[in-house]
Amino acid sequence: MFDVELLPQAEHELAEAFDWYEEQLAGLGNKFYKELDHYFTAISKNPHHYPIKYKGDLHVVVLNKFPYLIIYWVDKINNLIIVVSIFHTSREPKRL
Repeated sequence: MFDVELLPQAEHELAEAFDWYEEQLAGLGNKFYKELDHYFTAISKNPHHYPIKYKGDLHVVVLNKFPYLIIYWVDKINNLIIVVSIFHTSREPKRL
């Protein structure tokens, strides 16, 4: 099993999204976080399950209930999943 580590950009994006969802409806931020946690667990168990899409080695997970992607790469040497972005699907992909 791989450990999951978020880069500062991904941590910031997660916090922004959590806060925004909580402002919309109390508890919705927690639902967003739980969905992310579900995918982080799945990624840690099988990091190559999700397709590579960006810059040659970045995997992409499409969240089921929220309009976000988890973008990550696999550090096989250190058994780490590095989450690069928690990306809202309405953003410009060139931002990556």
